[in-house]
Amino acid sequence: MTPDLDLRLVRYFAVVAEHLNFARAAEELRVAQPSLSRQIQRLENALGVRLLERTPQGSRLTAAGAAFLPEAQGLLHRARNAVLTARDAAPARTITIGYVDDLVVTPVVRALRRRHPDAHVRTRHLDSKDADAVLDRRVDVLVTRTPLPIPAEELDLAALYAEPRVLLVTSSHRLAGKESVSAADIAAEPLVGCTGMGSDWTSFWRLEPRPDDEPAPLGPTVAETYDDKLEAIVEGTAIAVIPAHDRRFTLRPDLVTVPIDGIERCQVVVATRAADTNPLVSEFVQFAESLLSRES
Repeated sequence: MTPDLDLRLVRYFAVVAEHLNFARAAEELRVAQPSLSRQIQRLENALGVRLLERTPQGSRLTAAGAAFLPEAQGLLHRARNAVLTARDAAPARTITIGYVDDLVVTPVVRALRRRHPDAHVRTRHLDSKDADAVLDRRVDVLVTRTPLPIPAEELDLAALYAEPRVLLVTSSHRLAGKESVSAADIAAEPLVGCTGMGSDWTSFWRLEPRPDDEPAPLGPTVAETYDDKLEAIVEGTAIAVIPAHDRRFTLRPDLVTVPIDGIERCQVVVATRAADTNPLVSEFVQFAESLLSRES
């Protein structure tokens, strides 16, 4: 019996096969390397063949892997074309609104639905890592924070407001209770490492580059989720820099924030595809600028 193939696993294999290096493939896919190895093993188990062999110099394709690769690439290409064809055929009066983390889009969604009661207005909550959902047409607009974890050349960004960054520490930390701190005050403090994010994003939240050009020290925990980050901070092994208006940490009474003086703010923006002609997209941006700005 022919197994059902998970396209996500097929894509993972194609990227590993392109680089023949799990570390570089994991960085491109924005997943942890151990997780990527497990996913490739899942694909191999489903197929019943070995696709890759690890060597001291990296990885190499087996005979089965070399035969499977062009078919996998063709499958991914056809799947992408099928998705885009279906989405392009959707009625113009359809919009999918993406938003990440703790950001709220309810006032804009409500206003858009009142203005266009016959339109299909959908929402989709995403992770910060999923900024490419706009380019992949999974969403038509995305309310998110900068810097984006992906290149933004093909996107239009409409700024809504600037948001300070603050220090997040356990309530027993030596800096808890301070009125404010500077970047120098926390230069030696280990930060929670996060997986799957671009270098611009990572540097921004680690307050890099630093005056001595040294990278920020990292704690022993690499967080794949926001809850993992909070757990590492509560344990006292690391700290984090977060947006000031992100209140998800308040579910943990053992965490507190401290303002950080003299650092650049992040921006809350609406990201859309450049030259998108869907009129609902432009209306969403207009509503967002009036309803989501902190001044409003």
